[in-house]
Amino acid sequence: MTYPQWPGQLSDGLAAMSLSLSESQQQQLLAFLALLNKWNKAYNLTAVRDERVMVSRQLLDSLSILPWITTNHLLDVGAGGGLPGIPLAIVFPEKRFTLLDSNGKKTRFLNQCVLELGLSNVEVIHGRAEDCQPDQPFTQISSRAFTALENLVIWCGQLLASEGEFLAMKGQYPDDEVAALPAGWQVESSHSLKVPGADGERHLLIVTRAEQHR
Repeated sequence: MTYPQWPGQLSDGLAAMSLSLSESQQQQLLAFLALLNKWNKAYNLTAVRDERVMVSRQLLDSLSILPWITTNHLLDVGAGGGLPGIPLAIVFPEKRFTLLDSNGKKTRFLNQCVLELGLSNVEVIHGRAEDCQPDQPFTQISSRAFTALENLVIWCGQLLASEGEFLAMKGQYPDDEVAALPAGWQVESSHSLKVPGADGERHLLIVTRAEQHR
């Protein structure tokens, strides 16, 4: 079921973010949010349960990293309820998205989203990042509310191409996590994200391998 305020909140939010999406893409985003809301009641996919803030906290927040998506095949680790992977896949139908999660309930939900929304550019993998063996490493790996940066690079470093980058979505700037990054990794850049209707800070940290030769 779609909350009646959602379409207006989405179109207003997209306008505030200077994003132009087709009517069908907006409908797909809202259909995804309705699925997330419905399944969340039984599957505990996300902590956000207030329908009044779901467009901002789920959809617009996911789309806030659009300017930094440069790869043709993105891996979303700890994909959970499909954030940011599913909204990004709707906006970028020409790109491929692999959504990885070790929780069977969450991957069942993600497969249902792929089926109901007709997302032919999305592959769902049920498993742990450490056990994943892709045909080739990814140039970009996104992560939202998944784990600390230290764990991210340790668990998923082997999945990242040598020149690749992690797109780590965080709330407040995580000084302690940055300080705990293992040797050989660095925060190449940090970006403050503007999400219409969202309280609190949001940051995107681009994490890469430190240059071997200076």
